[in-house]
Parts: sequence; C-alpha cells; structure tokens
Amino acid sequence: MAARLAQVPAISLQHSIRHAAILLVAGPYRDADRPALRRLHDQLPHPRATVWWGAVPLAEAQDAVTIAQGDHPVARLRRLDRNLLRGERASEPDWLPDEPPNEWRGKGDHGQGGEGMMGGVPYGRPMAMMGEEMRDALMLDAMTITIGPFLRTLPPGLSLELTLQGDVIQQARVVTPAYPASGGASEPLLRAARMLESLGLPDLARRAQISAMRDSAEGLLAAARRCGALLALPAELADVRARLEAALRGGTAPDPGEEWLVDRLAGMEWQSALLRIASFDPATLAQIAPAAEPDEDEEDGDEKERAA
Repeated sequence: MAARLAQVPAISLQHSIRHAAILLVAGPYRDADRPALRRLHDQLPHPRATVWWGAVPLAEAQDAVTIAQGDHPVARLRRLDRNLLRGERASEPDWLPDEPPNEWRGKGDHGQGGEGMMGGVPYGRPMAMMGEEMRDALMLDAMTITIGPFLRTLPPGLSLELTLQGDVIQQARVVTPAYPASGGASEPLLRAARMLESLGLPDLARRAQISAMRDSAEGLLAAARRCGALLALPAELADVRARLEAALRGGTAPDPGEEWLVDRLAGMEWQSALLRIASFDPATLAQIAPAAEPDEDEEDGDEKERAA
C-alpha cells in the first residue's frame, strides 16, 4: 500500500517515525504486533494523528480516522495534516503509560538498577555485558536488541532479537515472521527498493517503489549499475547481489540453501545482515525464518495482552 503513496508528490514518506506527523497503518496487522505499534505511535512528535487504511484501530485510538482499503487516502491525509498544523484537530495522546520500560528502582548495589559496574538496567537503560567475540575471541560488550516488525529496511512484519558486539551479530532469534506477500504491487521490485534503501540510495529506492506499482522494471537494472549499487556489494554477499539483480529485473533468484536465517546471520556485520535479510523473497523467508517457540514468560504476556 505504501508503494502507492510513493507516486504522490504531495505525500512525503519519512525514513523515521520521529520525522512524521501522521502514522499510516496500512492493512491488517497481527495481535503480536500491537505492542510494537503502540511504541511506534508514541515516538511520533506532536501534533500527531493516526490513519487506519484498511486496518482495525486499536482500542487506544480515540476519534480514529479510518479509510476503506479500496479508497485512496491522499485527500484525507492532506486534510488531516492541515488540520493538525492549524490546531483544528487535537494531537493524539500517548497510547502507553508514562512508565520506564524496565523496572530499576531499588535494584542493584545502589538502587540504580545496575549490577555493580556492569549489567542490569541502570536508570531503566539496558547495559552491555562482556562476552567473547566470535571472530577473534576478544572480550567485548554484548548488547541484545529487538528490531522490527516495522523497520523500513526489513521485510514487513519480521522481528528479530539480535545480540550484537560492536556491529557484529553474535546470535539471532526470530520473534515474529514476515507477513505474506500482499497483492497489488510487484513483490520483487518492492524487495529491490528495501535493498537499495539499505545501500543508501533512497532516490533509486523510491523509483523502484513506483515501478512496483506499475509492475514495470524498465530501466531499473541499468540505473542501479550506473550508480554502482551492484558493485557496492562485496564478494561475500554474492548471493545478495544475485538476488538484487534478479529483483531489479522483476524476478526472483532461487536460494539453494536450507540453512536457517538466524544461522546465516551469525558473525555478519550489521549492514551486511540487513541487506541479506531484505534480499529474501517471502516464500524463502517463510521457510528459513519461522517464529521461534515462545517461552513461558512470552505466553503469559500474550494472555495478558489478549485479556486487556
């Protein structure tokens, strides 16, 4: 759906939620993605609003702006933005309570949430712990983070828990799998757009999005070659280069491997890993990146979420 908006000069699709005024929720989403959607909303600067385009609003979305999936939202988006700037529509409040994301008060040696000099969540902020780096056995700080499911350069819906040392991935776990491919646009060209975005070529990525809606890859591969997009991929990412080239032609390169995605990411640097993830087509991702089995704490959290 977002690819349709890439063709409209009056709509500016921002790279960061912190630069936007309107959160557009396009299409259905999973129950598991509700917490991430709430966190994403609360990062919008004021004045702000949310539009539900073919999506069911969350209970927190008061005075929700809804648009049927078959309707084009441009006029509504422009009017809403104008009303926000003029103060004719109130800015949306936070959807999450104003509480620290990690409980820390009274914990640790001095009640600051830490564990001595390292570890814990001092003042609510996770702190890295030392661990052995897998490439050269150095002892480096390791930090575990979660990315997705709405990260611009990742396949929509995919959420990963990563343990990083510097920019090297030590471990990975699939939290939620990617959404199935949706109709209405060329999936290979949308995939090419994500890879071009990761390569730092936003204009060419936008062109790929527009081409996806037109279902025409004409001139894209030549443009990518002229700007050196394929040459920017090192030899160890030859598989990514092949998939990007195929996607720029509007097709899909076969993936002969059966290795799980999390195993392929171990030992990779952050930027290379993002490119590799973005290069897989939905069918391959469904096979190599299924969701991990939830532990008991996650299951309890899901039950509480549904009860709420």
